[in-house]
Amino acid sequence: MKTASISEIKQELTNASSKELLELCLRIIKYKKENKELLSYLLFEAHDLHSYIENIKKEMDEQFIQINRSNLYFAKKSLRKILKTTNRYIKYTTSKEAEVELLIYFCSKIKTSGIRINKSTALTNLYNNQIKKIRGVVETLHEDLQHDYNKEIEQLL
Repeated sequence: MKTASISEIKQELTNASSKELLELCLRIIKYKKENKELLSYLLFEAHDLHSYIENIKKEMDEQFIQINRSNLYFAKKSLRKILKTTNRYIKYTTSKEAEVELLIYFCSKIKTSGIRINKSTALTNLYNNQIKKIRGVVETLHEDLQHDYNKEIEQLL
């Protein structure tokens, strides 16, 4: 089966009735949790980005509390899971400011968690890659925001 291009799908959707669009949306969200989460974000939370970011931070706090610190291996798996979830939420927003804010928060939580990231090459690389990613995104932002975020990045180093 050949998948249609985005322009072909867009053209077909413009010709569909509102009832057909509703049925299509409901059918799409049945098959993948990510689709349901995205549609939930767009319908209920996209209008208030600040509270959405705060909710994600609260969820991250809960996940950081649950990290098994007995072994670096378990801590690494937990951190990767938190980062994966955070990146999924970032993808929904498509906001560079939200991305920077959440990744800085993630890195600051790692710093204050007491996990010895310098004892594990994988954790050190994970942390450094997030700092590198933050810097890359910050460069695309307005100069005033760059200055503010660069101060926060310096605190993480």
